[in-house]
Amino acid sequence: MKKIKFTKMVGSGNDFIIITGAPVGNLPALAKTLCARRFAIGADGLLLLNKSQDADLSMRIFNADGSEARMCGNGARCAAFFSGRPKIRLHTAAGLINAEVSGSQVKIQLTAPKDIKLDIPLIVNGRLLKVNFVNTGVPHVVIFAQGIESIDVKNIGRTIRYHKKFAPAGTNVNFVQEKGKHLIQIRTYERGVENETLACGTGSTAAALIFALKNDLNNLIKVKTQSGEILKVYFQKEDREFRKVWLEGSVEIVYKGECYV
Repeated sequence: MKKIKFTKMVGSGNDFIIITGAPVGNLPALAKTLCARRFAIGADGLLLLNKSQDADLSMRIFNADGSEARMCGNGARCAAFFSGRPKIRLHTAAGLINAEVSGSQVKIQLTAPKDIKLDIPLIVNGRLLKVNFVNTGVPHVVIFAQGIESIDVKNIGRTIRYHKKFAPAGTNVNFVQEKGKHLIQIRTYERGVENETLACGTGSTAAALIFALKNDLNNLIKVKTQSGEILKVYFQKEDREFRKVWLEGSVEIVYKGECYV
């Protein structure tokens, strides 16, 4: 068996296993093994950090089911904190990500959102819903609803995640409720984790941007996640175009250790 050193981190309720260097072998299988709760370290995802030619670090993201993601907002914030630098640029499959670290608070500048679509008619379990879509590095559906505490996020989210409208890649699904002029509450079903998570950085950003479009808001939206933490999404909006999109929240190192695979 091979011994691997790792760091366990959490960002707003999303937890990650961070490994530096490039472990040999089947990386999807490694992620699936290490992320299994109760049987291993347990996490929402595995982050592999390495040297990069066009950035300070490169980051590859593997979900708990072994699939590789192009981007992870809270994962990128954890990676930036892990680097120990006040400012850092990360290379991801979705593009270059700038980050700023101040104590336990980490801000990342996301790639420009794309493919924004509002009020898409969708039949879900025989019911017509109006959903919204935006890609904030990965695809996200945003649904506004009342009483989201009682929504069956896992089952409804899974149905939409695999809906033919979003085939073949599928989508993440966010249920959102307005709580104030610049405050929303969110619950997210994450593709790759295949369950509700306590937070999702790109999902919180997606929800904030769609909310801003529908309510003609600018500059800042606060997003209360299922973990209880409030993430901040900063942006500049011109018509339906967004620039300088930043996500801010806290991160922490939970523990460091060695595992055998």
